[in-house]
Amino acid sequence: MKNLIAIVGTNSDNSTNRMLLHFIQKHFADRANIEVCEIKDLPGFNKPKDRTAPVQVQKLSDKITQADGVIISTPEYNHSVPAVLKSTLEWFSYTTQPLIDKPVMITGASYGRLGSSRSQAHLRQILDAPELKARIMPSSEFLLGLSLQAFDENGDLKDQRKIDELDAIFEDYLQFVDITNQLVNSNKAHKQRAQKFSWEDN
Repeated sequence: MKNLIAIVGTNSDNSTNRMLLHFIQKHFADRANIEVCEIKDLPGFNKPKDRTAPVQVQKLSDKITQADGVIISTPEYNHSVPAVLKSTLEWFSYTTQPLIDKPVMITGASYGRLGSSRSQAHLRQILDAPELKARIMPSSEFLLGLSLQAFDENGDLKDQRKIDELDAIFEDYLQFVDITNQLVNSNKAHKQRAQKFSWEDN
């Protein structure tokens, strides 16, 4: 069974992205061990001279390193990802780099009809940066629009069509994790190059 980390990509106390990840955790409990992780209490990125991550960032980084894959659920703020998610990714890129070659699935929920489509596209660009270099699951978007009306009183998705869509995407993701980790294990030089990358040397 896969061990996955699911990151709530917002600092909002009332987030439908958090609800979505908890639904995913419960719905796929027989397929994967999924730990939902918060980033709302992480300090803002400040580019430390010694490139040392704060304790809270290091703890999350260690969990990602040990996991088979990562799910990130992001809302959409002004056509982009929330500042707290961007800050977290900046910590990772500048310090511990746990996302290099890590299989990532992106989901998103939003109050409007588009379901965070623009922020998901932006997140893909960010995760492909030289010091992050995540392996992002291609050709897949789980977009949950009108998310305030999407869940019942038990926190379950109400629309069976969206559940079926999520089932298909998650099944593809489990296969993507297997394939990606096989490729990564056979080509460790790629990760070593990414870890040595520095904008200051270019």
